[in-house]
Amino acid sequence: MAQFFSIHPEQPQPRLIRQAAEILRAGGVAAFPTDAAYSLGCRVGDGEAVARIRAIREVDERHHFTLMCRDLSEIANYARVDNSQFRLLKAATPGSYTFILEGTKELPRRILHPKRKTIGLRVPAHPLVLALLEELDEPMLTSTLLLPGDASPLNDAEDIRDRLKRRIELVIEAGPCGIEMTTVVDLTGAAPDLVRAGRGPLEPLGLS
Repeated sequence: MAQFFSIHPEQPQPRLIRQAAEILRAGGVAAFPTDAAYSLGCRVGDGEAVARIRAIREVDERHHFTLMCRDLSEIANYARVDNSQFRLLKAATPGSYTFILEGTKELPRRILHPKRKTIGLRVPAHPLVLALLEELDEPMLTSTLLLPGDASPLNDAEDIRDRLKRRIELVIEAGPCGIEMTTVVDLTGAAPDLVRAGRGPLEPLGLS
Protein backbone atom coordinates (compact mmCIF):
# COMPACT_ATOMS: atom_id res chain seq x y z
CA MET A 1 0.00 0.00 0.00
CA ALA A 2 1.41 3.36 -1.02
CA GLN A 3 2.26 5.86 1.69
CA PHE A 4 0.73 9.32 1.34
CA PHE A 5 2.65 12.48 2.24
CA SER A 6 1.22 16.01 2.25
CA ILE A 7 4.21 18.32 1.77
CA HIS A 8 4.24 22.11 1.66
CA PRO A 9 4.85 23.21 -1.98
CA GLU A 10 7.06 26.20 -1.10
CA GLN A 11 8.65 25.14 2.19
CA PRO A 12 8.91 21.34 2.11
CA GLN A 13 9.14 19.80 5.55
CA PRO A 14 12.67 18.34 5.91
CA ARG A 15 11.42 15.32 7.87
CA LEU A 16 9.04 14.28 5.08
CA ILE A 17 11.64 14.94 2.39
CA ARG A 18 14.09 12.66 4.24
CA GLN A 19 11.44 9.95 4.53
CA ALA A 20 10.60 10.26 0.81
CA ALA A 21 14.28 9.91 -0.09
CA GLU A 22 14.57 6.83 2.12
CA ILE A 23 11.64 5.21 0.28
CA LEU A 24 13.35 5.84 -3.06
CA ARG A 25 16.70 4.55 -1.81
CA ALA A 26 14.95 1.37 -0.67
CA GLY A 27 13.77 0.70 -4.22
CA GLY A 28 10.48 2.55 -4.12
CA VAL A 29 8.61 4.32 -6.90
CA ALA A 30 7.04 7.68 -6.05
CA ALA A 31 4.39 9.86 -7.66
CA PHE A 32 5.00 13.57 -7.10
CA PRO A 33 3.95 16.97 -8.51
CA THR A 34 6.34 19.05 -10.58
CA ASP A 35 6.28 22.47 -12.23
CA ALA A 36 4.48 20.71 -15.10
CA ALA A 37 2.43 17.53 -14.54
CA TYR A 38 2.73 14.76 -11.95
CA SER A 39 5.62 12.35 -12.52
CA LEU A 40 6.62 8.87 -11.48
CA GLY A 41 10.18 8.65 -10.23
CA CYS A 42 12.81 6.28 -8.91
CA ARG A 43 16.59 6.03 -8.47
CA VAL A 44 18.56 5.95 -11.70
CA GLY A 45 20.40 2.71 -10.96
CA ASP A 46 17.38 0.73 -9.73
CA GLY A 47 16.61 -1.58 -12.64
CA GLU A 48 13.60 -3.19 -10.95
CA ALA A 49 11.97 0.17 -10.18
CA VAL A 50 12.61 1.33 -13.76
CA ALA A 51 10.92 -1.82 -15.07
CA ARG A 52 7.92 -1.15 -12.83
CA ILE A 53 7.54 2.39 -14.19
CA ARG A 54 7.67 0.98 -17.74
CA ALA A 55 4.95 -1.52 -16.78
CA ILE A 56 2.73 1.16 -15.20
CA ARG A 57 3.09 3.39 -18.25
CA GLU A 58 3.03 0.43 -20.69
CA VAL A 59 5.98 1.83 -22.65
CA ASP A 60 8.87 -0.04 -24.25
CA GLU A 61 12.61 0.57 -24.29
CA ARG A 62 12.24 3.29 -26.94
CA HIS A 63 10.41 5.52 -24.46
CA HIS A 64 12.55 8.46 -23.41
CA PHE A 65 12.80 8.65 -19.64
CA THR A 66 13.66 12.03 -18.13
CA LEU A 67 16.55 12.52 -15.76
CA MET A 68 15.61 15.25 -13.27
CA CYS A 69 18.72 17.10 -12.12
CA ARG A 70 19.40 19.77 -9.54
CA ASP A 71 21.28 22.11 -11.87
CA LEU A 72 23.14 22.44 -15.17
CA SER A 73 26.43 21.13 -13.80
CA GLU A 74 24.69 17.88 -12.87
CA ILE A 75 23.21 17.62 -16.38
CA ALA A 76 26.75 17.89 -17.79
CA ASN A 77 27.73 14.75 -15.84
CA TYR A 78 25.11 12.66 -17.57
CA ALA A 79 24.83 14.15 -21.07
CA ARG A 80 27.18 15.38 -23.76
CA VAL A 81 26.67 19.15 -23.89
CA ASP A 82 28.54 21.49 -26.24
CA ASN A 83 28.76 25.28 -25.86
CA SER A 84 25.72 26.14 -27.97
CA GLN A 85 23.60 23.52 -26.20
CA PHE A 86 24.76 24.81 -22.83
CA ARG A 87 23.73 28.36 -23.70
CA LEU A 88 20.24 27.19 -24.61
CA LEU A 89 19.97 25.08 -21.47
CA LYS A 90 21.08 28.04 -19.36
CA ALA A 91 18.40 30.26 -20.92
CA ALA A 92 15.62 27.79 -20.18
CA THR A 93 16.45 26.19 -16.84
CA PRO A 94 15.14 25.70 -14.30
CA GLY A 95 11.75 25.37 -15.94
CA SER A 96 9.15 23.18 -17.61
CA TYR A 97 11.41 21.89 -20.38
CA THR A 98 12.80 18.48 -21.25
CA PHE A 99 15.87 18.31 -23.47
CA ILE A 100 16.84 15.23 -25.47
CA LEU A 101 20.61 14.80 -25.32
CA GLU A 102 23.15 12.06 -25.88
CA GLY A 103 23.79 10.24 -22.62
CA THR A 104 27.23 9.63 -21.15
CA LYS A 105 28.69 6.39 -19.82
CA GLU A 106 27.60 7.48 -16.34
CA LEU A 107 24.11 6.22 -17.22
CA PRO A 108 23.00 2.57 -17.37
CA ARG A 109 22.42 1.47 -20.96
CA ARG A 110 18.94 0.19 -20.10
CA ILE A 111 17.59 3.70 -19.52
CA LEU A 112 18.97 5.14 -22.79
CA HIS A 113 17.15 4.99 -26.12
CA PRO A 114 18.42 1.67 -27.55
CA LYS A 115 19.46 3.06 -30.94
CA ARG A 116 20.15 6.75 -30.32
CA LYS A 117 21.69 6.37 -26.82
CA THR A 118 19.76 9.49 -25.80
CA ILE A 119 17.77 10.50 -22.74
CA GLY A 120 15.58 13.38 -21.62
CA LEU A 121 17.05 15.77 -19.06
CA ARG A 122 15.58 18.67 -17.13
CA VAL A 123 15.98 20.94 -14.13
CA PRO A 124 12.55 21.44 -12.56
CA ALA A 125 11.37 24.71 -11.04
CA HIS A 126 9.54 23.21 -8.07
CA PRO A 127 10.82 23.58 -4.48
CA LEU A 128 9.57 20.15 -3.42
CA VAL A 129 11.31 18.32 -6.27
CA LEU A 130 14.53 20.28 -5.83
CA ALA A 131 14.52 19.53 -2.10
CA LEU A 132 14.06 15.82 -2.80
CA LEU A 133 16.88 15.83 -5.36
CA GLU A 134 19.14 17.60 -2.87
CA GLU A 135 18.35 15.05 -0.17
CA LEU A 136 18.96 12.15 -2.58
CA ASP A 137 22.22 13.78 -3.73
CA GLU A 138 21.66 12.34 -7.20
CA PRO A 139 19.22 12.75 -10.12
CA MET A 140 15.89 10.92 -10.31
CA LEU A 141 14.72 8.92 -13.29
CA THR A 142 11.19 10.06 -14.09
CA SER A 143 8.26 9.68 -16.47
CA THR A 144 5.06 11.71 -16.75
CA LEU A 145 2.21 10.09 -14.83
CA LEU A 146 0.10 9.40 -17.90
CA LEU A 147 -1.63 6.04 -17.57
CA PRO A 148 -2.60 3.85 -20.53
CA GLY A 149 -5.97 4.89 -21.95
CA ASP A 150 -5.99 8.30 -20.24
CA ALA A 151 -6.08 11.45 -22.34
CA SER A 152 -4.08 13.54 -19.86
CA PRO A 153 -1.76 13.00 -16.88
CA LEU A 154 -3.22 12.38 -13.44
CA ASN A 155 -3.11 15.46 -11.22
CA ASP A 156 -5.14 14.57 -8.13
CA ALA A 157 -3.13 12.91 -5.36
CA GLU A 158 -6.11 11.02 -3.93
CA ASP A 159 -7.00 9.67 -7.36
CA ILE A 160 -3.37 8.64 -7.91
CA ARG A 161 -3.36 6.77 -4.60
CA ASP A 162 -6.62 5.01 -5.46
CA ARG A 163 -5.37 3.88 -8.87
CA LEU A 164 -1.76 3.04 -8.03
CA LYS A 165 -1.81 2.19 -4.33
CA ARG A 166 -0.59 -1.37 -4.90
CA ARG A 167 1.91 -0.54 -7.64
CA ILE A 168 4.00 2.25 -6.09
CA GLU A 169 5.34 3.03 -2.62
CA LEU A 170 4.67 6.76 -2.22
CA VAL A 171 2.24 9.46 -3.35
CA ILE A 172 3.14 13.07 -2.57
CA GLU A 173 0.51 15.79 -2.41
CA ALA A 174 1.70 19.40 -2.51
CA GLY A 175 -1.18 21.57 -3.62
CA PRO A 176 -2.53 22.10 -7.14
CA CYS A 177 -0.64 20.56 -10.05
CA GLY A 178 -1.43 21.08 -13.71
CA ILE A 179 -1.81 18.51 -16.46
CA GLU A 180 0.22 20.31 -19.13
CA MET A 181 3.40 18.39 -19.83
CA THR A 182 6.85 19.89 -20.41
CA THR A 183 8.00 21.36 -23.68
CA VAL A 184 10.36 18.80 -25.25
CA VAL A 185 13.27 19.87 -27.44
CA ASP A 186 15.71 17.53 -29.19
CA LEU A 187 19.23 19.02 -29.08
CA THR A 188 21.05 16.17 -30.78
CA GLY A 189 20.84 17.64 -34.30
CA ALA A 190 22.40 20.63 -36.00
CA ALA A 191 19.59 22.86 -34.70
CA PRO A 192 17.08 22.54 -31.83
CA ASP A 193 14.06 20.48 -32.88
CA LEU A 194 10.73 21.03 -31.13
CA VAL A 195 9.32 17.59 -30.30
CA ARG A 196 6.39 18.72 -28.16
CA ALA A 197 5.07 22.17 -27.30
CA GLY A 198 4.02 22.14 -23.66
CA ARG A 199 4.08 24.23 -20.51
CA GLY A 200 7.49 25.81 -21.12
CA PRO A 201 7.21 28.88 -23.40
CA LEU A 202 9.07 28.76 -26.69
CA GLU A 203 10.58 32.27 -26.60
CA PRO A 204 13.64 31.39 -24.46
CA LEU A 205 14.46 28.67 -26.96
CA GLY A 206 14.22 30.92 -30.01
CA LEU A 207 11.55 28.62 -31.45
CA SER A 208 8.46 30.83 -31.23
